[in-house]
Amino acid sequence: MYALITRPLRSLPSALAVMMAVLIAFPSQVQAAGLIRDAETEFLMREFSNPIFRAAGLDPSAVRIHLVNDNSLNAFVAGGQRMFIHTGLIQQSDRPNMLIGVIAHETGHMAGGHLSRTQQALKSAAVPIILSTLLGIGAIVAGSADAGLAIITGGQTLAQRDFLQYSRIQEASADQAAVTYLDQVGWSGRGMMDTFYLFRGQEVLSERQQDPYLRSHPLSTQRLSALEDRVLQSPFVDVQDPPAWITAFDLIKAKLHGFIDRPAVTFRRFPLSDTSVPARYARAVAFHKQGDVARSIAEIEPLLAALPNNPFFWELKGQVLFENGKVEESIEPYRRSVELAPDSPLLRVGLAQSLISVEREKETIEGLDHLAIARRSDAENSRAYHQAAIAYARLGDYGNAELSTAERFYVLGQLPRAKQHAKRAQDEMNSGSPGWLRAEDILQEKPQGRS
Repeated sequence: MYALITRPLRSLPSALAVMMAVLIAFPSQVQAAGLIRDAETEFLMREFSNPIFRAAGLDPSAVRIHLVNDNSLNAFVAGGQRMFIHTGLIQQSDRPNMLIGVIAHETGHMAGGHLSRTQQALKSAAVPIILSTLLGIGAIVAGSADAGLAIITGGQTLAQRDFLQYSRIQEASADQAAVTYLDQVGWSGRGMMDTFYLFRGQEVLSERQQDPYLRSHPLSTQRLSALEDRVLQSPFVDVQDPPAWITAFDLIKAKLHGFIDRPAVTFRRFPLSDTSVPARYARAVAFHKQGDVARSIAEIEPLLAALPNNPFFWELKGQVLFENGKVEESIEPYRRSVELAPDSPLLRVGLAQSLISVEREKETIEGLDHLAIARRSDAENSRAYHQAAIAYARLGDYGNAELSTAERFYVLGQLPRAKQHAKRAQDEMNSGSPGWLRAEDILQEKPQGRS
């Protein structure tokens, strides 16, 4: 995970613990983050980010974007070209350009290789802490307690100063790279500037009150001044977000409020007197969370009448029907969503689940076809493997059912359970067959951190 340390390193245990946490944080951070999947939000994030990735010389298909269910303003990049965006950053951005600016900045870190360099910088910063602590302990043992504590504190201060200086240089570099990318695609950098000024106003707050983005992306007057100079000199500084972007952005914000907030909060934010499309969207989700199918569908129908070609309105209708036991009725809305957005793997998984759940052979086979298409572009979708396992078992193909379960646990990072099911898959399959060989790959996989 990219730079987390901006707080004082007050003691050897805390200093080393924080530094080493950064070095190994990625797997545990991802597990604790509360990642969510949403086809509509992911689609819009791609709409915003892919041109920036290409401008940075990155292959968009190689970059994974993850949504973190957290109401703080934060975003970060991690190893393997992964970008994590907090839902709070989306919800609290006034307009798309503010979020786009953060995406461009994080892309600057990714394209600049800052993650690997930061890890090396952290290791280097730990050296003076260790040396000063050993010297300090020696002084304390020799009877000079005050001198020993001074040596320990001095080493920590030096390490902190050197690392933060390095971090600020990287932040400024990512700012400048971000403006370059935005200029290349003809978009304004004003949103990024406005977002950082928003964070600037938080610097007087205690760390507990600050958003994590400020703590992990230290600001300075010099850095903001340099960013402002670049942005205001850009020929694209006054380019506005397209109306379609603003509409789509308002919709995903409303949907996120509906799913994340308590229904009572959603109804206060979007009262029945508000008949706008975003308000109906949020209320449809809130009524669904309350189990009120009729009122949820009553909010969705005007949405479909207003925007009949919006695949995500159809997806929500299918979800509401399916999750309330109306499985057969959910198929057609899901099918319509896939027809309108055939490249969305999440929509195909939703349709496949409905098809498989009617427990008829024809629909089960069709569901497997949709899952195969979905996995080609989204190989880390554990839900797709789970549904495939159900479908294969229903068809009596226990080898592929076990292999799909093994794949599911593999992408969830549960390697021991993945191996258990891979072994069972091999017991059901012909030796040397493609499925048997894939199971063997899982069985030969070694836990992370071992060679």
